Amino acid sequence: MRSSSPLLSTHRKIASLTTLTRRIRQAQHRGQRVVFTNGCFDVVHAGHVTILEQAKRLGDLLIVAINSDRSVRRLKGPGRPILSQRERALLLAAFACVDYVTVFDQDTPWHTIKRLRPNVLVKGADWDSKAIVGRDLVEGYGGRVARLPLVKGRSTTNIIERIRRWS
Repeated sequence: MRSSSPLLSTHRKIASLTTLTRRIRQAQHRGQRVVFTNGCFDVVHAGHVTILEQAKRLGDLLIVAINSDRSVRRLKGPGRPILSQRERALLLAAFACVDYVTVFDQDTPWHTIKRLRPNVLVKGADWDSKAIVGRDLVEGYGGRVARLPLVKGRSTTNIIERIRRWS
């Protein structure tokens, strides 16, 4: 029985690294440009949406790699993530601009970038270009790195702090 639920239809966008690598190779063979970005996406907000929409305009396929729950806890502390990796993946996969979502367990996406070999690596403008994980790798095979402007006043940490103050 087929389900017409929009939530369930997003599952096809959530892929393991192995499956995603195969799909990306096929897309690049057809001449499609692959754009990659990553993050915790702990509480998805308007700033994330804006960056994802801008990133999509840089190529044909947008891949979003999210930190696993364990990775977020290591990076952000024991009170995080707010939303589980499954919830975060489902939310991101629901966006029309996102073609695929994958989860990585390391503290950085270096291994994921190495496997996928995107044409464009995207991060927010708050990142110093020299500190962007995977920059040397992507530029080394002829890809490029794009730093996109942030939406002023939008940050997950600030949103979480505001919520905690209200409690």
